Amino acid sequence: MLRNYLKIAWRNLAKRKFYSAITIFGLSVGITFALLIGSYVWGELNVNSTLKNVENQYMIQSKWKKENMGVEIATLGALGQAMKENYPNLVANFYRFDGVTTVVSKGDKVFRESVQLGDSTMLDMYGFALLHGDSRTALKQPNSMVISSEQAIKFFGNLDVVGNSLTVESFSGSKQEFMITGVLDKLRHNSITNLTNSGKEQPILMSFNNANFFGRTQYNSWNNPYIVNYLELQKGVRKEDLEKPLAKLIAANVPSEISENLTVYLVPLKDVYREANNGVVKKTICTLSLVGLFILLMSIVNFVNISIGASSSRLKEIGVRKMLGSSKQQVLRQFLAESIIISVFSLFISLIFYQILRTSFEKILQKEIISIVAAPPIFFFAAFVLALIIGLLSGAYPAFVLATLPSVDSMKGKLKSVKENVFFRRMLIVSQFAVALFVFGGAAVISKQVNYFFDKDLGYNKASVFSIKVPRDWSPAGVEKMETIRNEMAKLKEVRQVSLSYIIPDGSFGFSSGIYKMGQDSTLAVYTPTLVTDEKYAETYQIPQLEGQFFQAKNSNFQPNQIVLNEEAAKSLGFKTPANALGQKIRMHSSPVVFTIAGICKNFHFESMHKTIGPIAFMHVRDNNFYRYLSFKIQTQNLSESMTAIESKWRQLMPNAPFEYTFVDDTLQTLYKSEIQLKQASRVATVLSIIIVLLGILGVVSLNIVKRTKELSIRKVLGASSWSIMLLFMKEFLVLMLIAVAISLPFTLIGMQKWLENYSYRVDITWFTFAMVGLLFMIVVLFLVGFQTLKAALMNPVKSLKVE
Repeated sequence: MLRNYLKIAWRNLAKRKFYSAITIFGLSVGITFALLIGSYVWGELNVNSTLKNVENQYMIQSKWKKENMGVEIATLGALGQAMKENYPNLVANFYRFDGVTTVVSKGDKVFRESVQLGDSTMLDMYGFALLHGDSRTALKQPNSMVISSEQAIKFFGNLDVVGNSLTVESFSGSKQEFMITGVLDKLRHNSITNLTNSGKEQPILMSFNNANFFGRTQYNSWNNPYIVNYLELQKGVRKEDLEKPLAKLIAANVPSEISENLTVYLVPLKDVYREANNGVVKKTICTLSLVGLFILLMSIVNFVNISIGASSSRLKEIGVRKMLGSSKQQVLRQFLAESIIISVFSLFISLIFYQILRTSFEKILQKEIISIVAAPPIFFFAAFVLALIIGLLSGAYPAFVLATLPSVDSMKGKLKSVKENVFFRRMLIVSQFAVALFVFGGAAVISKQVNYFFDKDLGYNKASVFSIKVPRDWSPAGVEKMETIRNEMAKLKEVRQVSLSYIIPDGSFGFSSGIYKMGQDSTLAVYTPTLVTDEKYAETYQIPQLEGQFFQAKNSNFQPNQIVLNEEAAKSLGFKTPANALGQKIRMHSSPVVFTIAGICKNFHFESMHKTIGPIAFMHVRDNNFYRYLSFKIQTQNLSESMTAIESKWRQLMPNAPFEYTFVDDTLQTLYKSEIQLKQASRVATVLSIIIVLLGILGVVSLNIVKRTKELSIRKVLGASSWSIMLLFMKEFLVLMLIAVAISLPFTLIGMQKWLENYSYRVDITWFTFAMVGLLFMIVVLFLVGFQTLKAALMNPVKSLKVE
């Protein structure tokens, strides 16, 4: 019986090649997009899932009452180890780390690498496997390191490099050989090695035994709130069981200024990645999942509409079957079999599309999408189940309508029950239009907001500015040397200005300090991100000065203990106007120095536009000998020649330093990575939704024309013009379009306003945007309808009536 169902189903599909092709292609597009989105979502949901004992692994995060006293992902340096030592019945293990970057070399191979200084518990705690070396001792030996397989290939050209050494540069400018004691196997993206290093390349791992070499000796301090802490709980222990012990340790060991403002809490490690940055990954997953579902449902709607529309050609077949004794169940199974065949065939085509489009989709989402070749059996099983479900959903309604037709009506070719359900079919088209308009409108708003990030006045000029990380020697002599190099680079005719600083406008700050006016209670201090720069920083980034100077006037001598504030910092300290703040004395927590306000600069966007502009303070690099970057403002003419000249001078002045530059525009691309991904994915979804809608219209209009050929011919004989015949069809779709606009507009407006609430600075949603989206969509739909009906309107009516 099954074989007979399949044979008849295949013959019917072959008989209606055009409509079968439209249905199969539409379903293939929907399934392909669903599989690509599904692979992305599966990968995002499984970040950290392969870590050892992940159900018991947690990260300690911080919430500060006073903003800028610390950061969310880090906490007090000594907390993790103290929890293990004081509560071994609750805590099974701990890991802490401090991230740095430095120059690593082997002969003439010189690269800037990320280094993760941490506890020696790391490899065992998370089950990270080594290709070479002993994981039990690899991080316990002094002057040792564990590198990734990619780094082994980069420096040595092979993987078996245990016992070899690499030269590492410290922040004081000294160099030391470190022995390689392990080579890591390739790791999946995780919230341990990729927490602060979002790139694909893993950091070099070192233990805290080497912290002195980098001058990072405060990793075990209760006063250092910038150390990342993880805990592994004992089996059966809940995170709520640690709330009181954590609070007790903090109250007993830290100053009241910290304990009164800090609340720590545990976040399951399996959730850290998705919940980071206000849950941006989680929101992206939900958004793309909904879009994928919408695209798939639109494909199914196409199938249902075309199946019902084409059913008139099957009525006599159904009548004969029933007259010969076929039951309703048998007819129902026959049509469901056809639906499933179409769906499974569409799946095979979609797998081909999936493999072809996978690389492009990876570039859009900047995430690895699994290849069919490497996909596990569960991938194909899930895809096949999806195809079966789609087949059943798509075929259920048409099959039920046709199977329940009375035998006499079927033999007479009457499709009464289908006509009675014309409202349902039209509502399907309306829902399809509404979904397409929702996706289209959402993509327009997302694109507008992302463009706003790059087009808005940031308060500084990012054009033709790039930065390079420099070798570090955090001493007065080291600062003087770098200032000499800065001045030499500035002499190039291709360079307009050069600045030495610890930080660049990339959304992150070096450190925060509590600042307060002389005579004011220190507990009322305003915690302010502090940027260590030279006097040329404002000129390089063209940050406008409202009052005073940016440290000192041009070509004048250095004045120590000066500080520059932005408008918001001056306002937070209680100064009514920038002029009132100029020349005033302020103090800073953890510093005995009294600072003089040398200038007030205009507010500018240093962080992302998720946050409002907050207070910022600038310290001179000579007062605080920390630096990491040289920022270049270059001439706009002939960029290639300018970069070549700068690199040549760089090699001359610093032959052992890698020339790795990043333009500010590229830095902003990283800052808004998730939003850019969403923008690109929404554009793809918009194109696909329009394709599916147009395929559906093509099929439905073609079927209507075929069924109404005699009617159209009679109308032409009676004097109807081609234009009036076109309007006959276009009027129906125009009404459906207007209903769809009325339905989708409120949902799109509410949904996008909710999305925009994530940003302190956002575009205004105007009716004009949605009006243009609706108008453009309407023009495309009506053009296709008009084009299809024009061919029918131009046919010879005599020929059509003769055939009838």
